[in-house]
Amino acid sequence: MFDFDIVSFIPRAVMQGIPLLYGSTGEILTEKSGNLNLGIPGIMYVGGICGVIGAFFYEQAVPADQMSGFLAILIPMLCSLLGSLLMGLLYCFLTVTLRANQNVTGLTMTTFGVGIGNFFGGSLIKLTNSEVPSIALSSTSLYFKTTLPGASSTGWFGQLFLSYGFLAYAAIIIALGASYFLNHTRPGLHLRAVGESASTADAAGINVTKYKYLATCIGSMIAGLGGLYYVMDYANGVWSNNAFGDRGWLAIALVIFTIWRPNVSILASILFGGLYILNIYLPTGAQMAVKELYKMLPYVITLVVLIIVSLRKKREDQPPASLGLSYFREER
Repeated sequence: MFDFDIVSFIPRAVMQGIPLLYGSTGEILTEKSGNLNLGIPGIMYVGGICGVIGAFFYEQAVPADQMSGFLAILIPMLCSLLGSLLMGLLYCFLTVTLRANQNVTGLTMTTFGVGIGNFFGGSLIKLTNSEVPSIALSSTSLYFKTTLPGASSTGWFGQLFLSYGFLAYAAIIIALGASYFLNHTRPGLHLRAVGESASTADAAGINVTKYKYLATCIGSMIAGLGGLYYVMDYANGVWSNNAFGDRGWLAIALVIFTIWRPNVSILASILFGGLYILNIYLPTGAQMAVKELYKMLPYVITLVVLIIVSLRKKREDQPPASLGLSYFREER
């Protein structure tokens, strides 16, 4: 027998799932426009390192006891949003304007983003003359990790619902907002029309290029916040090169698992986060291979969902019809 503490497990699963929620919400918005952005892992990585750069120089310029909580949060967030926006613009320029292959471009963006993150991360580590290959931004992290009032005084309720930083709650709000936008607004309808058939949307007077650019860039900025959350909240402000792992790919798998529904991603991200850390809570002895099998569970479940959806062949469960296809206006 083993003691499984559900009250401590759920908050860890939530914290593990929040970066996935940011990444999947951003990717769903992007894919609804017909753009298949496999560069999400790289964009999340860039969002993380850009936030680290902003926080690093702010901490270097201002003593810890004189830091402004507002600026300690604002500067990393703006840097993260700007970095991920530039990545989104680059992807759009290549795939929408130049009509490059979306799959190849996305995979290249992932490699490019990880390379940028490791380069600047390594440069910052050298600036600090650290004996360990990491950067600790503990002062800034404290502001990101500040919990809601009552988190420590309301027992299990506070631990389950109040013990997270503001970016965790922002992720849920953004996912719900994205769901409402896609299903209950005219611009959301136009965006889905572009994703289903760009030529038909163009014929109806919808600016296809504008919607593709906006959806992809906004989606990239949302995904970038996932990288920022991972570093500043989940990792306690510690940046280590390549520490982000495969969370970006899990976010893309989450898009398929939730059948392109941002509101479903909220609970699904917690499920994926829980499966990802399940190996820590279940007894596996000294067998590392068994622990790695637990980490495969989110992907296995995604494959099962993909097979079921394909067999059902319900239109509302399918990806946008023009997903991954470049639009050539002269072919209309």
